[in-house]
Amino acid sequence: MNKIVIHGGNPLNGTVQVSGAKNSALPLLCATLLTGGEHRLSNIPQLRDIRTVFELLKTLGAEVDFTGDSAVINADRVESIEAPYDLVKTMRASVLVLGPLLARYGHARVSLPGGCAIGARPIDLHLKGLAAMGAEISLDHGYVEARVERLKGATIYFDMPTVGGTENLMMAATLAEGTTILENAACEPEIIDLAKALNGMGAQISGAGTDTITIEGVDTLQPMNHRVMADRIEAGTFMVAAAMTQGDVLVKDATDMQAQFMAMLTLANGTSVIAENVFENRFMHVCELQRLGSNIRIDGKQALVEGVGMLLGAPVMATDLRASASLVLAGLAADNTTEVSRIYHLDRGYERLEEKLLALGADIQRVAI
Repeated sequence: MNKIVIHGGNPLNGTVQVSGAKNSALPLLCATLLTGGEHRLSNIPQLRDIRTVFELLKTLGAEVDFTGDSAVINADRVESIEAPYDLVKTMRASVLVLGPLLARYGHARVSLPGGCAIGARPIDLHLKGLAAMGAEISLDHGYVEARVERLKGATIYFDMPTVGGTENLMMAATLAEGTTILENAACEPEIIDLAKALNGMGAQISGAGTDTITIEGVDTLQPMNHRVMADRIEAGTFMVAAAMTQGDVLVKDATDMQAQFMAMLTLANGTSVIAENVFENRFMHVCELQRLGSNIRIDGKQALVEGVGMLLGAPVMATDLRASASLVLAGLAADNTTEVSRIYHLDRGYERLEEKLLALGADIQRVAI
């Protein structure tokens, strides 16, 4: 178990290189299951969730060689269509193997996903879409099982935009018979990055980045050769860090910024209102920010933040990935020492964050406890 110790008050200055985006790398790695051959990906961040997906791919039978920020994956000999609970339980993105396995093999069995405990994350929209494409879906003892002879193109309307659902169905539709149209699709940059990689494999996808995506199914795909996009969330975190410490930082290669912006707004003049309309329980970091002297009140799905003159360091505990980042940011600006425990949450999404902040002038270190 580790914690991060921060002596706040140092302005951050310098240049920082943003790592590859975890939320782009994860679906890209799952997409390698769509076809055999050697897939090559670069700019992959060295994170726990990435290692979990590598273990999952190897469990399914793929060969993985991960060196530095580059990976070579050979999915010729995929011998299993089951993603087991012991791997999927730690990370919800593991469900993204469902679409590729079903599209390629006509059968997939995937444990229901885990990840941050921040409320319900139903995959009903994934399953509804696959069923519309002809799959027979069953739920039994915590597993989703899907079967189909070959997926058929369909017009699918998402009741609400879903990044994972859009990614899963977009991957599945690349090998479906006919045309698939995804309406009310997610528009995030990671969707565009995935579509770019899939098109490079021979898929025919248009409209990625808009709310209507069209996929013309093809019979075969080629191995992937792709560089993962930069992590916009990490970039935003460093921007907030610079603003909160009154520094001057160039973020190179640059909506999960709610927690980070809340940390910044604790020091803003006047009252700020933050609305969380997507996730449940995404205000769990408020109690920890209050330990540092912030003035925040929760009212349903809104947080009212009254700016204070300064924050004071204190021991705090991370509750999820973005919350841990918000506590680090608050610690950078606080007087005295802040200790952030349970930073395994942080390690799920930030690569060497304390090292990068140290290089910008922060007084920060990771210590074993």
